[in-house]
Amino acid sequence: MKFGAHVSIAGGLWNAPKNAAALGCEVFQIFSRPPQGGKAAPITPEVVAQFRAACDEYSQAEWYIHTPYFINFASATPRIRHGSVTIVREELERGSAIGASYVMAHLGSFKDLGQEAGMQAVKEGLAKMLDGYKGKTQFLIEIAAGSGEIIGDTFEEIAEIINAKELKKHDIGVCFDTQHAFASGYDFRTKAALDDTLKKFDATIGLSKLKMSHCNDSKVELGGKRDRHEHIGEGHIGVDGFKNIITHPKFKNINLILETPHDKVVQDLEILKSLRKK
Repeated sequence: MKFGAHVSIAGGLWNAPKNAAALGCEVFQIFSRPPQGGKAAPITPEVVAQFRAACDEYSQAEWYIHTPYFINFASATPRIRHGSVTIVREELERGSAIGASYVMAHLGSFKDLGQEAGMQAVKEGLAKMLDGYKGKTQFLIEIAAGSGEIIGDTFEEIAEIINAKELKKHDIGVCFDTQHAFASGYDFRTKAALDDTLKKFDATIGLSKLKMSHCNDSKVELGGKRDRHEHIGEGHIGVDGFKNIITHPKFKNINLILETPHDKVVQDLEILKSLRKK
């Protein structure tokens, strides 16, 4: 298990490993393009060479790409659905170019389509996005916080998507997010609660699909259904919840990425590392 954080690529993709090391990261996550929208800087062979050299120089073990915020495979607007397919496929190709292990995405909201049609749109969109993909970067569905008409906020919904007939042949994994899962009603504040949550995950999705985890405390209570991150130990999950995850054998090979406010990321990383030592 290694720890890291989401870091900036300001000034060039090759700056991310240095930014990660400055925080104390062992792994890191980036946006490879503007998260609110806009043109992505090209990833040329020269950029790849600079980036990979920096990863070696700053001793970063793995790196991941988070897709932009505007992705919505369940939108009632065809332009948004089709754009989501195009952008996430581009991110997978960009990830493969720089050696990223995973690209993770939120699936979107079925607000205007309705749940059944929204779920079908997601399945069809993901199938189109992955059709013909030969890269090495794996696509992950990130568990959502359950706010509004969000798709992917339960293990059952994620399992239905992964096991859909049009997607079963693709190796889709899952990015667990501690805050999102907690806000969606999955508890792990005690060892018994974590065991129960992992049993549910294994029975529906399968633990072999769990590839990495975002590591954030929660401003909202269990089942609060809002996406609100807090510093480690300062939210409703608490330090013990993270200790349970870090010391659990099922998480032994799962790397954790912080997405907490930037003012105390270094402190958050130090807390996680101290729990790993215990």
